[in-house]
Amino acid sequence: MELAIISFRQIMMMVILMAVGILCAKVNLIDQDTNKKLSSFVLMLVNPLVIFLSYQRSFDKKLLQGLLLSFGLALLSYSISLIVTHTIYRNKKENTFAVEKYASVYTNSGFIGIPLVQGVFGLEGVFYLTAYLTIFNLLVWTHGVIVMSGKRDFTSIKRAMVSPAFSAIILGFLSFLIRFELPELLSVSLHMLGSTNTPLAMIVAGVSMSQANIGKILKDGRIYKLCFVRLIVIPLLVMFTFTFFDLPVILTGTSTIAVACPVAANIILFAYRYERDSLYAAELFAATTVLSMLTMPLLLLLI
Repeated sequence: MELAIISFRQIMMMVILMAVGILCAKVNLIDQDTNKKLSSFVLMLVNPLVIFLSYQRSFDKKLLQGLLLSFGLALLSYSISLIVTHTIYRNKKENTFAVEKYASVYTNSGFIGIPLVQGVFGLEGVFYLTAYLTIFNLLVWTHGVIVMSGKRDFTSIKRAMVSPAFSAIILGFLSFLIRFELPELLSVSLHMLGSTNTPLAMIVAGVSMSQANIGKILKDGRIYKLCFVRLIVIPLLVMFTFTFFDLPVILTGTSTIAVACPVAANIILFAYRYERDSLYAAELFAATTVLSMLTMPLLLLLI
């Protein structure tokens, strides 16, 4: 119960920040071009910085063991997501099905997952979340590209290897292993910058959501189906599987938050790039983001 209350409080704060983003968009304080730049700023700098800082801690064998267990949980979570998704959307050729398959598998574990995990479990939770983010970056640039493009482009794995988030994980993990810690002045300064992650990420999400046609979303049954699969079916299956393992709450809680997040924000960019239905992608992003404010605390009640 306490975990659900903490997460609900954290989510409500994020809702307020997203509302600020929507307001900024409505009064033209932040236009879509500015929002794209803010999005890049968060994804390319602030988000990776938070990941790196999560590794700035004294070396501990228990932390290393927890991280390795988190990798196992992440692989298990994605395996379940892929099986469910490919079962539901098997042999579908329509343009929108590629968007739905991508949306069902890949969650907003960076934009929403990091600030939520940080708020519930602190930087130690972010430390364990990096395992999920590592698998996400490897899969999204391989399987994700194949789904959205319809082509088997395995060379895209190179992009995942040089992405800021993946680079931050590698550098952070190495610094953790060799016990390297930043000078105090630099550490404090970077932590101040990292503290902007949550407000900036939520404002960007709010500006993006301001473009969605709420009336159309409410009338589209396929969106409800996708939301049900993404926010309820897959997380419940993953959580049920976790019950077979005797693990600390911080590990199962972090993995649950990651898998229960709404659709990944980059679905819109991928839809543009591979000439899929970008408007439908934006609607799925908006619908799952709003509904996750209800579903995520309820799921955490079960932990």
